[in-house]
Amino acid sequence: MKPVRTIAAFLAMAMLLAAPAAAKSTRSLTERNRAVITAFARLFYGERDVRAAFKRYVASDYIQHNANILDGREAAIAALEPMFRQEGSRFEIKRIVVDGDMAVIHLHGRAGAQGNGGTVADIYRLKHGKIVEHWDILQPIAEKPLNPHAYF
Repeated sequence: MKPVRTIAAFLAMAMLLAAPAAAKSTRSLTERNRAVITAFARLFYGERDVRAAFKRYVASDYIQHNANILDGREAAIAALEPMFRQEGSRFEIKRIVVDGDMAVIHLHGRAGAQGNGGTVADIYRLKHGKIVEHWDILQPIAEKPLNPHAYF
C-alpha cells in the first residue's frame, strides 16, 4: 500500500472510531444539562423560589439578553422576584428541550391574577453545570385567538 493511502486509511479508521465517542460525549452533556435545567425549572417556575433557583443553578456573571434586565445573577433575582411573588402568578411548563449546552423551556406564564398571561420560550446556555446565558421570547395570549391550537 502506498504511504498516502495508508495515512488516508488510518485517518478514516480514526474518524470512524471517534464518532461514537463524540456522540456519547454530546449525549452525556445533554443528559447532565437536562438534569440541571429540570431541577432549575422545578424550583424557579414550579416553587417560584427565584433566589434559591438562581443561587444554585445560575452563574454569578450570567449574561442576560432581555432588554429590561441587567446582566448578572443578582440583577435577575431583583427583577424577577417581585413578579414571581405576585398573588395569582403561575408558570405552567409545557415542554423542556435540551441539546448539548442549550436548553429551551416553553411555558404559559402569568404574573399576577389578571389577564391571560403569555406564552414564553426561555432559552438557556449552560457551561459546567450552570446557566450562563439567557434569551426569552414572549407572546401575549389573545382574548379570542382565531387559531384553535395557538400557543401550545
